[in-house]
Amino acid sequence: MAVEQATEHGASPLHQFVIERLVPLHIGHVDISFTNSSLFMTIAVVAITGFIMFSMSGAQLVPTRWQSVAELFYEFIANMVRDNVGSAGRQYFPFIFSLFMFVLFGNLIGMIPFTFTYTSHIIVTFAMAFFIFVAVTLIAIKRHGFHFFTYFAPKGLPVPLLILLIPIEIISYCIRPMTLSIRLFANMMAGHTMLVIFAGFVFALGIFGVLPLAFDVFFILLELLVAVLQAYVFTILTCIYLHDAIHLH
Repeated sequence: MAVEQATEHGASPLHQFVIERLVPLHIGHVDISFTNSSLFMTIAVVAITGFIMFSMSGAQLVPTRWQSVAELFYEFIANMVRDNVGSAGRQYFPFIFSLFMFVLFGNLIGMIPFTFTYTSHIIVTFAMAFFIFVAVTLIAIKRHGFHFFTYFAPKGLPVPLLILLIPIEIISYCIRPMTLSIRLFANMMAGHTMLVIFAGFVFALGIFGVLPLAFDVFFILLELLVAVLQAYVFTILTCIYLHDAIHLH
C-alpha cells in the first residue's frame, strides 16, 4: 500500500500500481527487466523462507511463540487440504502451503508504506491462476484419462439437457483462471485505491481531516482482514479445483 502517494499534491491514487524498471534487461525484443514488482516478490519469498527457518530452527516439544505461529499456518493449510481435497491431496500440500504464504505475504507486505502490492496486478494473479488451471487439468487427465471429459456431462441427465449443459460446463471450467485472478486482483486494487483517496483527504483538509483519518484507520484494519481473507479464498478455491480433478463428480 503506497499511502504516501496521497501526500503528493495532485497524485493519482492509481500511481501506486505503476510498475517501474529497476534493472532494465532485454533478450532480443523481450523485456525481462527486474521491476519493483519483481523486487517485492523476491522480498516476499525471502521473508517466507526466513520466517519458516527462524520459527522451526531448534524446534521444541513445547513450541516457542514463533514456532507456534509457523505450526498454526501448517495445521491451517493441512486441515484445508484434508477437508477439501481428501487424503489424496497430501502430496500437493507443499504447493498449496507455498501458494497461500506467497499470496498472504504479498498482500500484507503491500500494506506497509513505500512498498508495492504485486497481487494488485492482474498479470501476476492471472499467471498464478493459469498455472493452477493447467496443473489441475493435467492432474485430472493423468489420473482419469479420457474419463476426465465426463466431468462436463453429469450422469443421469437426458440428452436435450446435456446438449445445453455441456457447453455451459466447458465455459465455466475454462473461465476459472479469469475468475480466480480477478477476484484477488480487484479486491487488492480497490482496497488500496480507497486507502490512498482517504489519505489524500486527510492531508488536504489538514486539522479538519480528523474524520477522513478515522475512516482511513478503519479501512486499514478492514484491508488487513481482506488481505488475509483473499489469500484464504484463493487457496481454498485451488483446493476445490484440485478436488474436482482428483475425484471428478
